[in-house]
Amino acid sequence: MWFREDLGGLGVRVRVRDKILEKRSRYQKIEVYQTDLGKMLVLDGKIQLTERDECHYHEMLAHVPLLSIESPENVLIIGGGDGGALREVLKHNPERVTLVEIDPDVVEVSKKYVGIDGGAFDDPRVRIVYMDGYEFVRKTEGRYDAILIDSYDPTELTSSLFSESFFRRCAEILSGCMSMQSQSPFLQFDEFIRIVSGFRRIFKHVKPYLAFTPSYPSGMWSFVYASDNRIESNIEVLRERIRGRNIKTGYYTPEIHIASFVMPEWIEKEI
Repeated sequence: MWFREDLGGLGVRVRVRDKILEKRSRYQKIEVYQTDLGKMLVLDGKIQLTERDECHYHEMLAHVPLLSIESPENVLIIGGGDGGALREVLKHNPERVTLVEIDPDVVEVSKKYVGIDGGAFDDPRVRIVYMDGYEFVRKTEGRYDAILIDSYDPTELTSSLFSESFFRRCAEILSGCMSMQSQSPFLQFDEFIRIVSGFRRIFKHVKPYLAFTPSYPSGMWSFVYASDNRIESNIEVLRERIRGRNIKTGYYTPEIHIASFVMPEWIEKEI
């Protein structure tokens, strides 16, 4: 049972069959378990993924922005050391993908013991940079068609990735669109609103969207799409692009893409 005291003591019950690994990196405690939901990655006591439903999260983080772009060629991922978002990005056949992860041990553990990347870490189009994501975007001279922020909850380690100065710098190096996971609106509403509001002070077009991820707190998980270009909402365009790129998915569909932007009334009235 994983209880989150910061979420009012809400618990997620997962049957553990075996502990595969426990270690402490320079930055955090890393655990891998074999469970009834497949392998499970836990960082500092917080579930990052289970094999059963990780596609719900990673497909929505990647395909909603990338299918809104006619030809994503140069993609930046901040975080994402488990390789799931990277796997999905490569389905769009970009020329280059840069993955910036602060903790090398997360990548090594994920490659060796989890394996959801499906070989993506070793793809020749991929460059992995081990450094703080904020520092990377501050210093980079690159320009990207899409930026995906795959960071976990705001902590001392990740808080800079939720700052308005970080969002502003992302806008400066972005030519297309970006997406970011934005917590559980049901349980972390203030953080969700803060992220949405931060993006809206910078980008012309900002919309949150939702995915159902059972192993995350409350199951309702959110993302924010941001761009200075129009958000693609033509379902026929999305269908044509996913067929043309021959993308196979377990959760994402063009219909879910369109529906994910529809918010419950209690969220809509606040945003």
